[in-house]
Amino acid sequence: MRRSLLAAAVAAALLPLGAVAAHAQTSPAAAPAAPQRPTLIRGKVTSLEGNVLTIATREGGVAVVKLTPDWAVAEVKPVSPDAIQKGSFIGTTEVDKPDGTGVSLEVHVFPPGVKMGEGHYPWDLKPGSNMTNGTIDNVVAGVSGRTVDVSYPGGVRHVQIPADIPIVQFGLGDKALVKPGAGVFIGAMKQADGTYISNRVTTGANGVNPPM
Repeated sequence: MRRSLLAAAVAAALLPLGAVAAHAQTSPAAAPAAPQRPTLIRGKVTSLEGNVLTIATREGGVAVVKLTPDWAVAEVKPVSPDAIQKGSFIGTTEVDKPDGTGVSLEVHVFPPGVKMGEGHYPWDLKPGSNMTNGTIDNVVAGVSGRTVDVSYPGGVRHVQIPADIPIVQFGLGDKALVKPGAGVFIGAMKQADGTYISNRVTTGANGVNPPM
């Protein structure tokens, strides 16, 4: 039961930019509606009043997120590089090296048995960055970090993980973590009035910010 709750808590946190919302019903003759993409919101909490969360975004603006009644928290906690092992399921934001392989900007380790978002796709942490989610097939540890092979349906990505980047693991979090000053990461759907709606908030305790 706890594993299923944890999977649900992180599912919406790491949606690909191309993730598709549920299609609105249309008549057989109508063309399918263009899929809506989630907006990835990064920033710090300004306030939480009831289920309305206000965030000062990293871009310098303000985002108002309406949290659904069943909203939950995914907490990220720093972990040792030793958590990156053969068989681990990870996600990593990375950028291309000149040789076509990747170098990580951050790594987030999923709990045992939790797999989601498998693949290699565009991400917006930094210009030109991608997200790679998959299972580690091979790990080579060195003085300056690690290199890994990450496999996912349809491909394998060779990625260098520097020793000085953030490495975190997901866990279930308490709603009390979502307070003014807390760093948050949210995948949310934009509404017609300019606000957003979401049922998940990713954050950390003791000043830890979600790195993805």
